[in-house]
Amino acid sequence: MRTEIERIVNVPDAIEPTLLWVKQMAQKGLQRGPVAVRLGRPRRTLDQNKKLWPMLTDISNQVDLVVNGVPVHARPEDWKDVFTAYQANETRIALGLDGNPVFLGQRTRKMSKAQFSDLIELIYSYGAEHDVAWSEKARDSIREYNPRVIDYKAA
Repeated sequence: MRTEIERIVNVPDAIEPTLLWVKQMAQKGLQRGPVAVRLGRPRRTLDQNKKLWPMLTDISNQVDLVVNGVPVHARPEDWKDVFTAYQANETRIALGLDGNPVFLGQRTRKMSKAQFSDLIELIYSYGAEHDVAWSEKARDSIREYNPRVIDYKAA
């Protein structure tokens, strides 16, 4: 069962038909209960998200992350936290259940398409600076985001 639907408005002429569509969808949805209507920028797509993980995996396999002062082989999820925190230009720290600090990463599902594209560019740039040999899957992702990129290093 689909719980969210979205319609993208790119030009002013699309506003009126979209408002009519929203009204129709809200009326239909009210038959099952309250309906939330939100405005915002388009979020990253699942397809974009699939492109992220090969790049994070390549970095994870080839670059050590300093954790608690020690270089370690970190998981792709850890690298994702590092990149999204850098991109947000913010470090969020929570008090853990045991009283120790817990650093919180950003959630990519809430990123706009543009923010997500910037994240991919950041990861590519970092990988290039650290001589990451990109896997075929990652190279395809990089090419899709920036077809002019030809100086990637192949695995």
